[in-house]
Amino acid sequence: MRDYEIETEKRVAFIKGVLKSAGASGIVLGNSGGKDCALVSILCKLACEDTLGLIMPCCSEQNYGQDMTDAVILAKQYGVETRVIDLSGVREEFLKAVSESARISDSVIANISPRLRMTALYSVAASENRLVAGTGNRSEIFMGYFTKWGDGAYDFNPINDLTVTEVYEFLRFHNAPPSIIDKAPSAGLFDGQTDEGEMGVTYKSIDEYILTGKTDLASLEIIEKFHRSSEHKRRWQALYEAKS
Repeated sequence: MRDYEIETEKRVAFIKGVLKSAGASGIVLGNSGGKDCALVSILCKLACEDTLGLIMPCCSEQNYGQDMTDAVILAKQYGVETRVIDLSGVREEFLKAVSESARISDSVIANISPRLRMTALYSVAASENRLVAGTGNRSEIFMGYFTKWGDGAYDFNPINDLTVTEVYEFLRFHNAPPSIIDKAPSAGLFDGQTDEGEMGVTYKSIDEYILTGKTDLASLEIIEKFHRSSEHKRRWQALYEAKS
């Protein structure tokens, strides 16, 4: 297990350094009421008093229910400023507009919400001299379980090297709300959705594979397939380079 007191000090110093380098005066992040944004909120607040968490419900009833409740509980416990931006109406209008010109799949529709949230975050950040904090952990990044140019877009990420198992350990170190630690990880893209259910593999198996290179055969096949197919998400855009 990591020494989370030292880990906290190092990550707080990292965040302060990023802000100073950018000449930014504050931070904004999406507060979905989940484990990752909880940890990032805690670290960012320790590094910068002017940390803002945006709660951005987008169609799913879960967004307006338990997720919002947990987000508010977290914000109050750690003194993080909170604002709500309801994106449900925007999503419906956007979906209607795009559907008039293209046939879009369910997976494409699911990715609209994260991209709208990214747009909201950067709109606030640009208006208030803030940087956008990312909330993706090592396990999700390895699996490509994030939306390209959605929750995969940010100015800095203080937890990208932490597996899900380590995120939970870190949250317990900081006495995070039990309701956040105990609930099933979910992106909240649609009602009843869970990360592990959608991927078909547990985070325990993913973390085991990342740290040891080993896991059960069924999980191994899923993990390697996800990792291969999502390689493009972990690379910058392909750029043409003229050769002399």
